[in-house]
Amino acid sequence: MHVLVIDDEPAVRQILAAAVTKGGYSVDQASGVTEAAAKLSRGDVDVALCDIKMPDGDGVELVRNIRAAGVETQFIMVTAFASVESAVEALRAGANDYVVKPVRSEELLHRLSQIEALCGLREQNKVLRRFVDESISRICGSKSPKMLDVERLAAKVAPTDSTVLITGESGTGKGVLARRMHEASRRADAVFLPVNCSAIPEHLLEAELFGHTKGAFTGAERARKGLFLQADKGTLFLDEIGELPLHMQTKLLHAIEAKEIRPLGSEQGRRVDTRIIAATNRNLGEMVEQGRFREDLYFRVSMFHIHLPPLRERLADIRQLIDCFLGAFGRGAEGRVPPTIDPAAEELLLGYHWPGNVRQLENVINRALILSDGDRVTMSDLPPEIARSPQGELGALVANDGYLRDQMRKVEASIISRTLRESGGDRRLAAQRLGIGLSSLYRKLEEFEAGDAAAVRMGTRNGVETG
Repeated sequence: MHVLVIDDEPAVRQILAAAVTKGGYSVDQASGVTEAAAKLSRGDVDVALCDIKMPDGDGVELVRNIRAAGVETQFIMVTAFASVESAVEALRAGANDYVVKPVRSEELLHRLSQIEALCGLREQNKVLRRFVDESISRICGSKSPKMLDVERLAAKVAPTDSTVLITGESGTGKGVLARRMHEASRRADAVFLPVNCSAIPEHLLEAELFGHTKGAFTGAERARKGLFLQADKGTLFLDEIGELPLHMQTKLLHAIEAKEIRPLGSEQGRRVDTRIIAATNRNLGEMVEQGRFREDLYFRVSMFHIHLPPLRERLADIRQLIDCFLGAFGRGAEGRVPPTIDPAAEELLLGYHWPGNVRQLENVINRALILSDGDRVTMSDLPPEIARSPQGELGALVANDGYLRDQMRKVEASIISRTLRESGGDRRLAAQRLGIGLSSLYRKLEEFEAGDAAAVRMGTRNGVETG
């Protein structure tokens, strides 16, 4: 938070400035109304400690003028006991509070902390409103070993202030993991601010990240806090950090290391306490070798690295994610029966390779619930790209052929046969990928051999021994 001390007495300014600095805030000074108005008009002052009577003007009138100009600076009036009535007049003009001389440091810092908390709450509400329609994606309880390892690492680093780099393909849940780490940190009550670096035009990146004063460039009609300041005391999630141009990588590195930023057009550096969590679907190591990403920034942001595996490598989680999304999207009137999914459709989803990962699965479930009649998702509700997959074609062949038990046996035999092929005939590995025990796999193979010779022959024709 940036504070401007306005007083015509140098000794008073020095005392107040020292107290503000001791509280951890950045501070500037003005010796009168004229100098203060010029500094306030830039719009980068959060709080003004303002004397009421000064040789070149009146503090109450300064408050009125600044309010009329649309500047959002908060005012604490500093007054002698005999001028309390003037302080009340300043409150009516738009000041937030007043203190009486001689000012005690403890009282002043308490008033500043109250304003800081209020401003932080306002910023958080803005962020919440901005992201109120954000996807409900979340990491449901995972069973796959790779995701259990991810959750273990996240739990270790979340309570710290360490920068974190999350890598993984698009749709794997990098933003969800970042938010969970924020919620498990000491910053949980402050802002979690996600920003997609690739979505900001290059010529606006510096102003977006670090803010700007009024008139800093053409079109800057009012001051704006940058993302670093908006996330002060909280977490700034820099998604797609690999898309930042080299000149912005240099400025970002300085902001992270010095914990200080300077808004465009401002002469005053601003201290910030912002935790950085970054994410990318690119290989930053290769980008460093190619000269497209700064090595020092790479080492700084990857101080703690977590890799999110694609959904095709965590098959044990798919069924749980399906149930999770069915429950989330299917919420409705009280007493409504939760939506379900037809076994054949579920097996089709379990066998799909999911190039779009968790996000694609979420969208498929959402779409299917919209198309479904009633509260049951069937194969006909699934999108064409899944229906045209090898598993989908098999499902179409058996959809009208025999009882449900026979259909499911054929689908199950096909999935097991395919997994055996992909595992090179290693039944232990196939059982692990299927999420079942080895004895269960042997039992199923025996059932297919004894009860469904056609399914066994299908597996044998594909070069897999099922007996």
